Amino acid sequence: MSGARANCAGVMPLRARLEAWQEEIAFDGDRVEGWIEEHGSPVNLIEPTSMSRNAEEIARAARERDVSFRIFFARKANKAIAFVNEAKRLGLGVDVASERELSQVLVRGVDPADVIVTAAVKPKRMLELCLKSGVTVALDNGDEIRLLRELAAERDREARIALRLAPVQFSGRSPTRFGMAHAEIVGALDPPPAGLSLQGIHFHLDGYDVGERVAAIAQSLDLIDELRDRGHKPTFLDIGGGFPMSYLESREEWDGFWTEHRRALAGERDDLTIDGREIGTVYPYFQSPVRGEWLASILDAPLHTGTVADALRLRDLELRCEPGRALLDGCGMTVARVQFRKRRSDGTWLVGLAMNRTQMRSTSDDFMVDPLLMRPSSASDPTEEIEAYLVGAYCIERELLSWRRFNFPGGVAVGDLVAFPNTAGYLMHILESASHQIPLARNLVVDNATARLDDIDRC
Repeated sequence: MSGARANCAGVMPLRARLEAWQEEIAFDGDRVEGWIEEHGSPVNLIEPTSMSRNAEEIARAARERDVSFRIFFARKANKAIAFVNEAKRLGLGVDVASERELSQVLVRGVDPADVIVTAAVKPKRMLELCLKSGVTVALDNGDEIRLLRELAAERDREARIALRLAPVQFSGRSPTRFGMAHAEIVGALDPPPAGLSLQGIHFHLDGYDVGERVAAIAQSLDLIDELRDRGHKPTFLDIGGGFPMSYLESREEWDGFWTEHRRALAGERDDLTIDGREIGTVYPYFQSPVRGEWLASILDAPLHTGTVADALRLRDLELRCEPGRALLDGCGMTVARVQFRKRRSDGTWLVGLAMNRTQMRSTSDDFMVDPLLMRPSSASDPTEEIEAYLVGAYCIERELLSWRRFNFPGGVAVGDLVAFPNTAGYLMHILESASHQIPLARNLVVDNATARLDDIDRC
């Protein structure tokens, strides 16, 4: 792709995988400028239709192995109501992590049987809503079990629950903060607590290691077998989220960047990052396998006398999961306006955007994908060709939108638009802040040449 992609690239390029709708928008800076004029900078552009392709890729791996399977969209990955509507249209469930997320989903008409609550902290009001609505809630500790049991007794209702297992820690990893030990779960259900109906076992793991997932599944199946021996009837095993995806076109670019970054840190070449900053923890922006192929490798892994898929079928268990990022691959883009260009005292170019770093950031140190540069007809005269860093609106010395240095062969103009591709999964919303009383970004649902405000901005 020429045009917007060619107007901006990392000194060591990390080119984004782009959907057709993103390429089309990137060639029409005037249209996007009109949206920013109306709604402010930045805007989050939402296009939900890729969810169908992503969900089908994951589900196909289970279907081909005759494994009963259900996907729940992890709502915390993106707050836009458009994704809830699309999940409902596709027949997916929805995973919610707060009382407000749950209320919004129920108001949209999602069947409570299609909702699971996995919030890390569950206040009393939230558990009351879970009980009243009949959704399934994944309980994480003994205090939640006791509180929900008390609420069920007070209201003479039965709560549908899953219990979250904390798998035995893996070599070199700290224990997970989520869930309870095998023995603690067995003890909490002996005798069976009145008012609580065990539907399944759930776990949540960080990272994407197939071997760790298989080990956690094996531990979960051992727990399910014991619980069934004790008279409980769990029907599903939920392996949480963390389905990998890949943001970049090229493994060679990804590997090449890290080779050259290490050389720069060793003083063997010019810096690739501002002031030679070392990039530490980042998402694996290029990885393989992803999504369906990754799930297939888990289902085909040996377990006991067969495979994981065999073990699930033998127990007549439904396999469940809550992908967020992988389900929203290709579904969003964040666009901000250039407000200034300037040089530091050492000659380093800085390009200031009307956004802040929390509006495009997850837990990674940096967003390792090259942005796109669009030039509307209203933009000012550009600079000469420059190499520059992108900075944001917060009054902090290190308010960097990216640590990496970018080349702008056609220069940069005030009024240019910088688009960060593929930000729908976690990057738009998971850490967004309205510090300095700067409003949160508006969310626009894109449909062909038009864009409408998402219902989340009308709540």
